Amino acid sequence: MSDLNVAVLIKLEPDFSEGNVSYNPNGTLNRAETKNTLGPHSAIAAQAAFFARVMYDAKVSIGTMGPPMADLVLQQAQQISDAEELHLYSDRLFAGADTLGTAEVLKTGIKKMQSKMDIVFAGHRASDGETGQTGPQTAWKLGFTFLGNVLSYTVDMKTRMIRAKRLVSLQGVPNIIEEVEAPLPVFISIDPTYKSSFDKISQRLAFHKYQKEAIERAENFKDYFKMFDADQLEVAKSLVGLPGSPTIVYKVERVPKSTATRRSEVIDGSNPEQLQKVVGKIKEALEAMVIK
Repeated sequence: MSDLNVAVLIKLEPDFSEGNVSYNPNGTLNRAETKNTLGPHSAIAAQAAFFARVMYDAKVSIGTMGPPMADLVLQQAQQISDAEELHLYSDRLFAGADTLGTAEVLKTGIKKMQSKMDIVFAGHRASDGETGQTGPQTAWKLGFTFLGNVLSYTVDMKTRMIRAKRLVSLQGVPNIIEEVEAPLPVFISIDPTYKSSFDKISQRLAFHKYQKEAIERAENFKDYFKMFDADQLEVAKSLVGLPGSPTIVYKVERVPKSTATRRSEVIDGSNPEQLQKVVGKIKEALEAMVIK
């Protein structure tokens, strides 16, 4: 059994690059008619978990709440993190959940994983919600110390302490990088700028070893996959889905897909006439911005 157990919470998100997002009459997302993909912030969280796999030989588990089609993103995240356990929490009862209802499902799911978790990773936010609330709420429900906007981290396996650098943004002052230390277990929300770094040859060799293993596992991801409905999860049904969601969606407006009208033009920097033309265009743009 691994001395360090980590979980990653990921999300199936709309692929907004396609510009075709469908909604139900009650304002919730119609995933069946919307192209979906692994959320970009979820992918970064999976990378952070893979760092623990390489550095500390951690056992990685992944959990997500969503429809049956969400098994696709579990496979994608497994290929990034080399996870040994994939959980999908799927039930019609979970539909329409806000962040609080989702956090209840995820908290219960983490406790269903084979090992007791030392670190739980999550993305900074989801592209279809932009609230950044699910991570902290899940941490609160688990009773884990929450560390947000983490840029990097190390774990002392002997003392079971984690040291992390996190980005602190305060209005009116420059960004601050804060270094914190906490005992395990912790819940980490990964900053979008997170980058894994492997400086030693032994770390790079381990990286390639586990990367190859991750690809092989993802090809047979069903061997590591398990789906739970509400009864199997033994979740409190009054705390999940719409019954457990105090948020009310008042109105949803479609974001119009704009027509690509921009075109590029190459300017010769040694030609004074062309430079003068560029300056003229800049002046026109600035004058249009002035409120008269």
